[in-house]
This record gives sequence, C-alpha cells and structure tokens, in this order.
Amino acid sequence: MTVRAILDTKGHHVQSVEPGTKLADAIRILSQRRIGALLVLDQGRIEGILSERDIVRVLGERGASVLEEPVSSAMTRKVVSCREKDTVSAMMEVMTNGKFRHLPVVEDGRVVGLISIGDIVKWRVGEYESEQEALREYIKTA
Repeated sequence: MTVRAILDTKGHHVQSVEPGTKLADAIRILSQRRIGALLVLDQGRIEGILSERDIVRVLGERGASVLEEPVSSAMTRKVVSCREKDTVSAMMEVMTNGKFRHLPVVEDGRVVGLISIGDIVKWRVGEYESEQEALREYIKTA
C-alpha cells in the first residue's frame, strides 16, 4: 500500500500559510478547518510546518505576545517529506521514530498532498476490516 492510495481517498488539497502570516491568524485557520498542522510555503517551496505542538511550545516559552509574531518564529524548519510511491507502513515508522504526526507529500519538487498519522490509522483500520470480511466469507464458503 502506498501514500498515493491515501491521497486518492482523502484528496490532495493542502492548507498552507506564508512565513509572514501572524501566528494568531494561523491558529484561526487551524481552528476553522479542524486540522492539526499547516504547511508554511513561500512561492510553493516548503519553508516549514506549523503544528499544534509548535504553538503550545512557543506559547509556553514566550507567552501570548507571540501570537502577533509571524509563523516563521514558531514553525518547525526541518520538514521531513515523502513521495506518493512510499509505502504506508514505512511512513508510519518514519512518523513514529521522528515523533511527528504530519508528512507533506512531494513529487518533482512540488507539494501534492499532506498525510497525517490519523489518515494512516484510518487506512490501516479499513484494511484490517476488509481482511476480516474476506476471511469470514472464505469460512462461509469452505
């Protein structure tokens, strides 16, 4: 199973902001869209990723005044990405080992999607349910 299968089901739309966007505005987007992270893009190039964890960390360190600062002051700059042909199990391992929950999907230098650990878990649960149903049908006909 590949990352492309998840994107084909969930869609390829990626919510993003520019590095100069105020942190308060980015938080509003996260809240309105009910998502856990935003890619930070500058002319289509990944500059970073802003997650709920980043926001909590920077608020804890510097207080509420950080809300008026740009997202570039709070984002994670080292962004790990994957490709559509990567396997879901390999990306689950990458995310677990790296202790992050969001992974941009990049093809030919262009962002084509974003997957989360929640997307992977949902996909895996669906896989297991399909396998169980296939086994039940096999037992019925045996």
